[in-house]
Amino acid sequence: MPRNVRGALIQATLCEPVTSGVEKVKQAMIDKHVELLAQAADKGAEVVCMQELFYGPYFCAEQDPKWYELTERVPDGPTTKLMQELAKKHQLVIVVPMYEEDLTGVYYNTASVIDSTGEYLGKFRKMHIPHCNPGFWEKFYFRPGNLGYPVFETKVGRVGVYICYDRHFPEGARCLGLNGAEIVFNPSATVAGLSEYLWKIEQPAHAVANQYFVGAINRPGFEEPWRIGEFYGQSYFCDPRGQFIAQADRSGDAIVIADMDLDQIREVRNTWQFFRDRRPDSYDEIVAG
Repeated sequence: MPRNVRGALIQATLCEPVTSGVEKVKQAMIDKHVELLAQAADKGAEVVCMQELFYGPYFCAEQDPKWYELTERVPDGPTTKLMQELAKKHQLVIVVPMYEEDLTGVYYNTASVIDSTGEYLGKFRKMHIPHCNPGFWEKFYFRPGNLGYPVFETKVGRVGVYICYDRHFPEGARCLGLNGAEIVFNPSATVAGLSEYLWKIEQPAHAVANQYFVGAINRPGFEEPWRIGEFYGQSYFCDPRGQFIAQADRSGDAIVIADMDLDQIREVRNTWQFFRDRRPDSYDEIVAG
């Protein structure tokens, strides 16, 4: 029998002005996503991923220590606990991208994975941290990840996570494949320009090179007061052949639904034997200092 999995991606506009204060913005975005998760469950979703840093704006558009107030412990913080309750209630596997405090003053851009029973399975910490114009000042906020490229055994299959800027680095995408990922989610916050062109190339290429499904999530709209560019949405799923199977538009809130037959991975890998034909013995230059 086919291993059919219904996946969902949530892209959501900022619903509270930044001038309202950090805590009010955070609570408004959490409340909004609680409702969107319920809608995804009503559509039959079995696994869902939200956008990068889902409970706030993309605050990396400026360098201000007030945004450290968004940090929480993972998994011991209140948002993870809430998501565990919702996962169990809706029988959903949930990927939860948030701002993690590890130690006081040591913060990570993190996504936890929660099984449909409500069990916390683990987390991925964003590995590659940008610091560049027009307003991606992430080294002010995040330490580079130190947990490698874990893959989580969930009710729906083996799930991996790669966060936003990570997608520009094919090495980690390969590691996720080698670690057994069947679906890789990439929650993002990225604006129009060169990245919009790359948005439709890089991740389908990862799907092809590693022969797994990819769910790519991007927030939509403009965020004031920074207005560094339009977060162009267009969240999508693609299959192991790199073909788009579902996609949102660029302008607003959306729940992207796609049905994935995970047996397609075996079918594609039996045709294109990339993992068999790899030559890791010849790749030393990749990791040379």
